[in-house]
Amino acid sequence: MTESSRSCLAIVLAAGEGTRMRSARPKVLHEVAGRTMLEHVLDAVTRAGADRLAVVVGPDHGAIADLVAARAPHAQVFVQEVRRGTAHAVLCARAALEAGADDVIVAYADTPLVEPDTFARLRAPLAAGAAVSVLGFEAADPTGYGRLVRAGEALVAIREEKDASPQERAIGLCNAGLMALSGARALALLDAVGCDNAKGEFYLTDAVEIAHGRGLPVAIVTAPEEEVQGVNDRVQLARAERTVQARLRRRAMAGGATLVDPDSVTLSHDTVLGRDVVVEPSCVFRPGVVVEEGATIHAFSYLEGCRVGPRTSVGPYARLRPGADLAAGAKVGNFVEVKNARVGEGAKIPHLSYVGDAEIGARANLGAGTITCNYDGFLKYRTSVGEGAFVGSNSALVAPVRIGAGAYVGSGSVVTQDVPDDALALGRGRQAVKEGWASRFRAQQSERKKSGGG
Repeated sequence: MTESSRSCLAIVLAAGEGTRMRSARPKVLHEVAGRTMLEHVLDAVTRAGADRLAVVVGPDHGAIADLVAARAPHAQVFVQEVRRGTAHAVLCARAALEAGADDVIVAYADTPLVEPDTFARLRAPLAAGAAVSVLGFEAADPTGYGRLVRAGEALVAIREEKDASPQERAIGLCNAGLMALSGARALALLDAVGCDNAKGEFYLTDAVEIAHGRGLPVAIVTAPEEEVQGVNDRVQLARAERTVQARLRRRAMAGGATLVDPDSVTLSHDTVLGRDVVVEPSCVFRPGVVVEEGATIHAFSYLEGCRVGPRTSVGPYARLRPGADLAAGAKVGNFVEVKNARVGEGAKIPHLSYVGDAEIGARANLGAGTITCNYDGFLKYRTSVGEGAFVGSNSALVAPVRIGAGAYVGSGSVVTQDVPDDALALGRGRQAVKEGWASRFRAQQSERKKSGGG
């Protein structure tokens, strides 16, 4: 059986309380690069070939179960009512284990940076006959980690620090916590785990010593320390964010995008930057952003849930909200906000405007201060601006309304009715000029001031 044809069950442990986060949210629902830690792990194990998922949660963690139902509806959810160790947590998914699989991956929802390739490498020794495969790393400071105890090249045990001898504590190769087990042997090994240790808990790591004692092969796969870092508090969450951001920036630049000041740019897990895209400093990309070839995102812009077409220009200081869709060559300039609106090819919204719930035609121009008045406090309404239309500065387009193709709207207008193609709309008061008024006013006010007037 080839590795790709082997069935795989991934058991993701998400039962930790996370009290050090000081949060109303469960720890694993905190986000890294715009996605919860749990979602990162579910995605990674799935991309590594897991065709079945089981998630073990703690009691009163309905929010985690809700997220699993929304993001991975085929996954099974099991509850660990009492925390009695990692092996106990895995056995809470006994029904999933009994259903059978060639490989079983055990992953942790608070270890969100492990790459799909690493999970695939962790599985690989099982196809070669290993009963257990352990993920390890060389720790800069091994304090607090379980140590991988070897006899020659063979892994014979994982010793938790509280149970380790001084010699074992000197070992630098540490346990990352993640493990893969042969599906045919997983239940027998897990059921043999006891609780004769300092905490009186059932450790998943004991499966290694049990397998070795039964003459079964145990493999070690290694990964960089930063990839296997766990998250238990806000400081570690920030550290994980930094690691992921560095990874995402490298991938973006390797794909042909230019990040002028990479460290100042914040990307999301799913940000797509096309070839020859230029991103200037201090831009933020939230989930759901696609920027196509040759576009420029100028400094201090914020994008979320939007598509930016080829050769477009965005910003500086622009905000693209969900549903913004910019066609090729469009321009959205400084201090412009666009939401749920399509901006046609070559259209321009150069500065100081709000465009929401709208269709802006190709080559249309919206002057400074133009706003679409799309909300009456209860419902949203759409604005349509035709191809080649010109809307003068400081105009308010009160939706629902249509500005025809080639039409002009005079500056300062409030437009409440449709404007036909090639028409001119003026919606403002007529200007009155009173000659000499200003000098008379100043003289009058000066006299009032001298006489003690208000």
